[in-house]
Amino acid sequence: MIRHSSSKKDSMFYFGVDYYPEHWPEERWPDDARLMAEAGFNVVRLAEFAWSKVEPREGGYEFSWLDKAIDILGQQGMKIVLGTLTASPPPWLMSAHPDTFRVRADGVRVTFGNRREYCLNNPVYHDYTRRIVTQMAKHYGDHPTVIGWQIDNEFGDRCYCPVCARAFQNWLHRRYGSLDTLNQKWGTVFWSHTYTDWSEIPLPLTTGGSPNPGLALDFFRFSADSYVAYQQMQMDILREKCPKHFITHNFMGFMYDGLNYHALAEPLDFVSWDNYPLMMNADAARMAIAHDTMRGLKRSGFWVMEEQSGPHGWENVGPTPRPGELRLWVYQAISHGAEGIVFFRWRTSRFGTEQYWHGILDHDGIPRRRYQEVKRIGEELKRIRNMIAGSRCRAEVAMLLSYDDRFAFQIQSNNSRFSYSDHFQLYYEALHRLNVPVDIVSPRGDLSDYKLVIAPTLHITSEEIVSNLQRYVEQGGVLVITFRSGVKDEANAVVNLPLPGLLADLSGIEVVEYDSLLADGRNGLEFVIPRLSTMVRKTSCEVWCDIIEPKGAEVVARYTEDYYAGRAAVTQNNYGLGETIYVGTIGDVAFYHALMRWLLEKAGVEPLLATSRAVEVTAKERDGRALLFLLNHASQDEEVELEKRYRDLLTDKAVEGETTIPGKGVLILTQE
Repeated sequence: MIRHSSSKKDSMFYFGVDYYPEHWPEERWPDDARLMAEAGFNVVRLAEFAWSKVEPREGGYEFSWLDKAIDILGQQGMKIVLGTLTASPPPWLMSAHPDTFRVRADGVRVTFGNRREYCLNNPVYHDYTRRIVTQMAKHYGDHPTVIGWQIDNEFGDRCYCPVCARAFQNWLHRRYGSLDTLNQKWGTVFWSHTYTDWSEIPLPLTTGGSPNPGLALDFFRFSADSYVAYQQMQMDILREKCPKHFITHNFMGFMYDGLNYHALAEPLDFVSWDNYPLMMNADAARMAIAHDTMRGLKRSGFWVMEEQSGPHGWENVGPTPRPGELRLWVYQAISHGAEGIVFFRWRTSRFGTEQYWHGILDHDGIPRRRYQEVKRIGEELKRIRNMIAGSRCRAEVAMLLSYDDRFAFQIQSNNSRFSYSDHFQLYYEALHRLNVPVDIVSPRGDLSDYKLVIAPTLHITSEEIVSNLQRYVEQGGVLVITFRSGVKDEANAVVNLPLPGLLADLSGIEVVEYDSLLADGRNGLEFVIPRLSTMVRKTSCEVWCDIIEPKGAEVVARYTEDYYAGRAAVTQNNYGLGETIYVGTIGDVAFYHALMRWLLEKAGVEPLLATSRAVEVTAKERDGRALLFLLNHASQDEEVELEKRYRDLLTDKAVEGETTIPGKGVLILTQE
């Protein structure tokens, strides 16, 4: 069953705002609803932090205020997405059950005063969760204005309490079956840590120093699974009582690495996420990689459930979005697969921790510049929604994102200068700069649709993952693997094989040594393949250097300094009908730009359009009709050269040849 998510047959594009009627007098609600309708909104998220308002005392439910708010919004044409309330439990609950407070990694139990203070494995909190979600679902299951639910809010914090300790031990028992197996997999003989009873296994508290890497990785996996189970508990209630409603959760983009987002996304109808561009310095590539990560979790469209609409901040106030940026960010999100945009928030709160986290309206509730810009977006979306709703992104390049690898590098970074996320972004940014669409997917997923696949630091490997990559390359794919790949098994133990371990045959190399470059350590690189050396003859590298012995592979680049000068740094290996490129180091910007151009030529992938650095180009399709999005992230006008004649959907004007995109401007082109 499709539950209100945009599809090819659905011309609805959801555009709206997060609203907190409980923060404002009831007499203000009709004015807010009218202004929302005038802005072109058709959906509102409500109540994700309203538990104490819905249940002010245990068992005493008060829905009348929320009913009234929903009715007022519904009269103005709004549909409603409800939060399940569980992200911020009321004081009466936490005071009565202090053992439900979460414990931090340092062993300190948190206290009341923020949000998401609860232990998600606590059975008492589970009981209260089931009660409040059941009451909400029963009350609103048949409400004609309600279309869906957001589970909790921004899942993330791990808990280290005694309840989680016992749950972790039970999780390990199910995973390994016996202590002999666990001890062997983790290598607990090291430092005399062999366990003889499941109750002996500790949590990786920071007070215990550096933990066994296998234990720490499994605890991170357990914590991620706990969120999946807690989410499923709520989903089971909603599926039973609200079968026509969609269910989603608001994720936190690419940079968040505390949970397994692939597993968390799997049971949801679609993914949502919270997009705050100014927390990313409004960097086009950093925003784009977040959108593409969210789209890749289910390989389908997503919603932005919180889209920045003003300055952000708790204790301090962040910068204000410049004129045109709200509009630019909305169309960037749409161009990367968003099927719904919900601004955070409607009106800036006068009180509480987020009183400096601005909404569309300022504290005084007067519509000003940001409201007018949002209203313009709403007017445009009404005109073009039939042409963008149900459109889909298409990419010939994929990048493989592994949450096991992210966890492993949190435990052991290998080099204090190394960041998995930063390394991943180096490849993505090079593709983004060339205007090449990218899917970001799991290494276990189907790769057959892609001409080029990039797998940065595929640190933890398994027979399943390696077989998937071998199958892809054998059938003609071009695969890129980078240093520190194939190093660990699934228990986070170093493999008993020459590196890159299970990937050695596919790569056609052996890593005979490696050099971890600390502080400002660098080496030089030179390309030896003519096509690359014409683009950039010599460049530099840093952080890590795999010293490579080719075992059938051809040398692409070599080091120029230190005792391994002249040794291979980058190689290519024919495998079946395809080939594998191994990159043994971190290069500079020129290195990635040249490497990416060469790889795209090799794989037969054409960039969408050549533009200046400021202009981002993305593409979508609907019913065989291509849409080209041109987004100018600069404040000044930018010129692009169009080789074909197009029509701009936003202005309904024909464009061709040399075309000007205004500062912060957008073109949505379809070929005439």
